[in-house]
Amino acid sequence: MKGPLFYSKILLFGEYGIIKDSKGLSIPYNFYNGALKTEDNTSAEAIKSNESLKKFTFYLENISSEIVTFEIDKLKEDVNAGMYFDSSIPQGYGVGSSGALVAAIYDKYALNKITVLENLTREKLLQLKAIFSKMESFFHGKSSGLDPLNSYLSLPILINSKDNIEATGIPTQSTSGKGAVFLLDSGIIGETAPMVSIFMENMKQDGFRSMLKDQFIKHTDACVEDFLKGDIKSLFNNTKQLSKVVLNNFKPMIPKQFHDLWKKGIETNDYYLKLCGSGGGGYILGFTQDFAKAKQSLKDYKLEVVYNF
Repeated sequence: MKGPLFYSKILLFGEYGIIKDSKGLSIPYNFYNGALKTEDNTSAEAIKSNESLKKFTFYLENISSEIVTFEIDKLKEDVNAGMYFDSSIPQGYGVGSSGALVAAIYDKYALNKITVLENLTREKLLQLKAIFSKMESFFHGKSSGLDPLNSYLSLPILINSKDNIEATGIPTQSTSGKGAVFLLDSGIIGETAPMVSIFMENMKQDGFRSMLKDQFIKHTDACVEDFLKGDIKSLFNNTKQLSKVVLNNFKPMIPKQFHDLWKKGIETNDYYLKLCGSGGGGYILGFTQDFAKAKQSLKDYKLEVVYNF
């Protein structure tokens, strides 16, 4: 028996900023998914996943009852029977592989769980986010809880601030439009924890803090508002500014071999790149008003369209 599917996610806007109360917008990305499974558990991937689940179970047993209670005995029994997370979501790519796993475990083993079918008040969303944050901290050291929330609800999530989140609708995609949001595969696996610690270290500097507030968060907030309103012209102006700010101030999060490509996008206006998740590798997020042109410009790279304008 394969459990329900949980999808990957893409944080369109808000990486790093949401740690410091910027707006954010996260959308489910149904191209990748994962599910808990017990049969066919002899492959190397399944064994590795099962080993990881054993450690995760031990962690959950220790946090159980703080803000969430699990059927730990049932979970242990299933893990000992070889249960693993069968997933197509690439790890270290910024599309929420651990988030989908957390959502799947909560869905199957949490007692008195908040379900997608009930009236999702802001309080319930914040409660879910707090539970997921605690659960996902096992993988990242510090987690906002947004990835699992997105995966669990399979709805776009608008982050207004740390204590103000809501499920939202996004403008319908245009099937005939030339513009697109796309993923560019860097071919490198990124690690979240080291990137977050570089960020936290930088936050000790006054200059970095004011850049974050006056430039990074300002443009991030504007991008979220433009995207939700469907104001494409303003969205691309703000995305260009955001791309510049990231290139100038988040260099360690951009793999070295992509610095020139990043700059080329800003100079030619063929596309604008931004971080997808914490950076350091994985996917890079691209925005373009003419996907055919961007594809030509980036012909040496593998691109996947996420959203059409």
